[in-house]
Amino acid sequence: MRSRTAYRALIAAVGVERLAELAVDRRNRRWAMAQGGVESGRGHYPVMVGLHTALLVGSVVEVDRCQRTFTPAVGWPALGGVVAAQVLRWWCIHSLGRQWSTRVVVIPGATRVEAGPYRWLAHPNYAAVVTEGLALPLVHGARVTAAGFTAANAILLRHRITVEDAALRSLLPPAP
Repeated sequence: MRSRTAYRALIAAVGVERLAELAVDRRNRRWAMAQGGVESGRGHYPVMVGLHTALLVGSVVEVDRCQRTFTPAVGWPALGGVVAAQVLRWWCIHSLGRQWSTRVVVIPGATRVEAGPYRWLAHPNYAAVVTEGLALPLVHGARVTAAGFTAANAILLRHRITVEDAALRSLLPPAP
């Protein structure tokens, strides 16, 4: 029972982290729009919010309803994956600065950021999302939620990355 309480606390902490992201997004998006920012792909955003909410809710519901147990051989490495995903996500947010948003918003003619993890990956934040979506449910054995989120997220990310890549083409390359 204590492990379920600890798991709920982990899910709550991730939920609070999401609220922090939304606060950063709101501030950055207001700034970007004031600079002439253009939002692309609005249609998929509610689906993304719903999917990420379902990850959190589904993880708790599956653990409770299906009596999933904490298995140390899976749970501890999965928790390490969750922590790594949060570190990567906030590294992305820090690296993009005011250009970071949960939505696809670009300021035409702005310089493309290629600092931090963007030196090596075009979309490192999505590596964090994929890792977290698989690892967070598996911390406490919610394998159906992990599989369902991962499959649905793959479809969503395919669309999202296409939209984002098209929007990012309006950015200037970084100065040499």
